[in-house]
Amino acid sequence: MKLLVIGASGMVGSRVAAEALSRGHEVIGAVRTPSNLADAPGLTPLKLDVTDGTAVAAAARDADVIVGAVSPRSTDDAASEMAAIMTGYIAGAEGAGKPLVVVGGAGTLNLPDGTPVADVVPEIYAAEAKSMRAAYALLEGSTASYSFLAPPGEIAPGERTGQFRTGGREYLTDAEGNSRISAEDYAVALLDEIETPAHRGEVFTVAY
Repeated sequence: MKLLVIGASGMVGSRVAAEALSRGHEVIGAVRTPSNLADAPGLTPLKLDVTDGTAVAAAARDADVIVGAVSPRSTDDAASEMAAIMTGYIAGAEGAGKPLVVVGGAGTLNLPDGTPVADVVPEIYAAEAKSMRAAYALLEGSTASYSFLAPPGEIAPGERTGQFRTGGREYLTDAEGNSRISAEDYAVALLDEIETPAHRGEVFTVAY
């Protein structure tokens, strides 16, 4: 398969690209600054503005799947920035007629009692959490074929174990109350979804 990975130089996007390449897929690494991507067999760098839906559609024309892995850079207006990013994803997927897999945020999940996680996160994370939840609403209202993988509460570089739990929209925690996964294992879950779609049209999550 050939994947258009938008945000391929980021913490999650770079690991998604690496996981895809390790499985023998080709990757178009779409980034703001192509020189930030290291040379790798099967990786084609591409300069792309994710908010330009027409450009996203053109970039996706030769790809089988679009992966959206861009996060807002602004803390002052995360809502507007994330809405513009999601609008670019949607226009690209609809314009190219290709499936979209989005790297989401934990704020899109709900607690077991149905309370949105975005409503209870610490204030420092609230703007980004709420912006991602609002952006998902845009995706829900679109005609794009999508899967939306929300990470648990903590995602950071770590070990690739290939061992994790998969759930729906409910926030997952372990016996000690921790909600976490490595970026490497998150990438495994995302590539599994690309290769064998099981969550089209919905939010799902993974955690240890």
